[in-house]
Amino acid sequence: MTRTDDRKEADDTGPSGYAAARLHLLNQGVRSGPPRRTALAGLTDDWLTGLFTAAAPAAKGISLVAVGGYGRGELSPRSDLDLLLLHDGSDPAAVAALADRLWYPVWDLGISLDHSVRTPAEARKTAGEDLKVQLGLLDARHLVGDLGLTAGLRTAILADWRNQAPKRLPELQELCAERAERHGELRFLLEPDLKEARGGLRDATALRAVAASWLADAPREGLADARRRLLDARDALHLVTGRATDRLALQEQDQVAAELGLLDADTLLRQVYEAARVISYAGDVTWREVNRVLRARAVRPRLRAMLGGGKPVAERSPLAEGVVEQEGEAVLARTARPERDPVLPLRAAAAAAQAALPLSPHAVRRMAATARPLPTPWPAEAREQLITLLGSGRPTVDVWEALEAEGLISRLLPDWERVRCRPQRNAVHLWTVDRHLIETAVRASALTRRVSRPDLLLVAALLHDIGKGWPGDHSVAGEIIARDVAARLGFDRADVTVLATLVRHHLLLVETATRRDLDDPATVRAVADAVGSESTLELLHALTEADALATGPAAWSTWRASLITDLVRRVAAVLAGEHPGAEPEPAAPTAEQERLAIEAHRTGGPVLALRAQAEPGPPEDSAETGEPLGVELLIAVPDQPGVLPALAGVLALHRLTVRTGGLRTLRLPDDVEDDGSVLLLDWRVAAEYGSLPQATRLRADLVRALDGSLDITGRLAERDAAYPRRRGRAAPPPRVTVAPAASRHATVIEVRAQDAPGLLFRIGTALEKAAIRVRSMHVSTLGANAVDAFYVTSGTGAPLPPEDATATARTLEEALRA
Repeated sequence: MTRTDDRKEADDTGPSGYAAARLHLLNQGVRSGPPRRTALAGLTDDWLTGLFTAAAPAAKGISLVAVGGYGRGELSPRSDLDLLLLHDGSDPAAVAALADRLWYPVWDLGISLDHSVRTPAEARKTAGEDLKVQLGLLDARHLVGDLGLTAGLRTAILADWRNQAPKRLPELQELCAERAERHGELRFLLEPDLKEARGGLRDATALRAVAASWLADAPREGLADARRRLLDARDALHLVTGRATDRLALQEQDQVAAELGLLDADTLLRQVYEAARVISYAGDVTWREVNRVLRARAVRPRLRAMLGGGKPVAERSPLAEGVVEQEGEAVLARTARPERDPVLPLRAAAAAAQAALPLSPHAVRRMAATARPLPTPWPAEAREQLITLLGSGRPTVDVWEALEAEGLISRLLPDWERVRCRPQRNAVHLWTVDRHLIETAVRASALTRRVSRPDLLLVAALLHDIGKGWPGDHSVAGEIIARDVAARLGFDRADVTVLATLVRHHLLLVETATRRDLDDPATVRAVADAVGSESTLELLHALTEADALATGPAAWSTWRASLITDLVRRVAAVLAGEHPGAEPEPAAPTAEQERLAIEAHRTGGPVLALRAQAEPGPPEDSAETGEPLGVELLIAVPDQPGVLPALAGVLALHRLTVRTGGLRTLRLPDDVEDDGSVLLLDWRVAAEYGSLPQATRLRADLVRALDGSLDITGRLAERDAAYPRRRGRAAPPPRVTVAPAASRHATVIEVRAQDAPGLLFRIGTALEKAAIRVRSMHVSTLGANAVDAFYVTSGTGAPLPPEDATATARTLEEALRA
């Protein structure tokens, strides 16, 4: 059926015909995108025109006007209809009757309707009071009736908008900023709102309004295509969900991608992020220009009076060779010749970032069009300018985005293209891969005083996740890319090796400190062997902190920092020539730990202390404040089977989440008469909701769990049955592995799984059934992910044979998958 056929069917059969024609149109995939939106708007135009004509065949002084998205002729499958019934006020009763004949058929079809009935004067008055109404009227389009009435309103609204622009545009900018604060940055969200988030369709509409004011205009390159991509994604989302939603939820992304003919959800998100990046950058440039023009208008009358009416000349202050500051931007000097100076883009970017100035989009566009490529390897000046740019702190972000908007970054660093706008499906991460890399460089710039080679730290920060654009382990792939990039940048062979090592092992310190027994000499030796030198260790320490801070709040804390600092101290000692003893030297117990251990031995049962615990204050060179870690739960219990599953089960029953957890065997002091040992458990816990239980209740339940009178498995099963799981994106399956050569004294089993109530109880139960003894453990929760390491031995206290270790890991993984 052609578009003409669709319209004919709507005309012939009224509302039911329109509904059938609309359904037929939406089901024709070949008409997706702008053609389908235009066809749907045209079909709706014809239907409404028919309704209007049938109800008021000889109406005068009245017209039907489409506004907003419908006024632009952009109807998505579930879009509402924005309509204005415009009249001259001569016959209010006839207008009211006509309104009923128009609105009710729309409602009867279940189509959302945003309607108003106004005279031109009322419309102008409402627009003057309500910015959103005025924005909608800027896209007013005549449908049927008195064309002169509609044209007069359009002319008046545009004139009002242009006359009031100095007042209304700051109001519009504030509205955009408030919306961004509420809905976030579209290009970094895993479940973005395509309309309301920053860089979304609302912002694109705001840019159209700025252009209509004639005060400033947005960069046009790629803007129309970006709007089209977001509209296409919203169309597909409407069809997939059958709802008028703009939120691209995780569970719908694969279906939306399929509807658009894309490979997968990641491809969809990259397209959406790229479109949002274009719109966000256009918005930054446009609002900067609006503010510049408004400032100039405010100052110009006074300057003219001072200069006797002459035109003021903009001041130009030099920033670097070929780069000057003019009107609050870094621009090219009149003598600059990008076609002869391949280093100019980096020099201009570094100068702008150092001066905390935006880089002029006109300058970037000119350099992108005319600058020659850098030779390989880069000259020393180019490398130094890149390092200066990376070390400029927060201003680096905006300058980098300006270069990226014109494709200069991918031209300078071709490997950047694979990580550009790449999503990270991990709730711990706040940013896409490319923005995370820049954010890490920003964080690293504050740590450059701690290292002897800040240039290597900054470049490693830029490259540490560059392998995420390739299959396999991103650290392994990144090492290869880092070697190539570092050589291309002109670093010598020794520096290339250091950068490759930093990229390959950028997760080594945090993973070892939180998942390994630092008292085991094998742990420290393995890190020392991987790092190789004290100078590289110094760089890796700073890179680890910058990477974690750039990831998000869940990835860093002063507690985690203290663990890493302890590990670095031990590794530095080994690299300096000190050798740890053959046997691990466990940390001496505190006075309170020793007291609890003696009391547990004396009473033959568990003894615990539960108290609020805040992290120690930050180091002097840190701007962070101490942050609460929840509550410290310290338990001493005579060494016996089943302690781990019993305690984990009791905590799960009381809805306590384990944030970190440690377990070790504590020998009793020499002055205690009986020989024996006590298990010491030092955990940080937090209530899922509500208040914490009393310590006496926890101890009573733990006693019952240890003697078998508390059926933890049954109680947890009853609770799970009473509270069915919420729908959402399916979590990846758990993974259990044996860490090779991680310890000479125990077998290290690593568990990575979705954090859930009772997870640690299930792990402890499975290990207990396998007659495996947990010598120590290191439990941590990162966002929704549990990352646990268990040092286990056989009943005789020896590490497990390789085949037994593999079988245990497989059994544990199967138990967690069940």
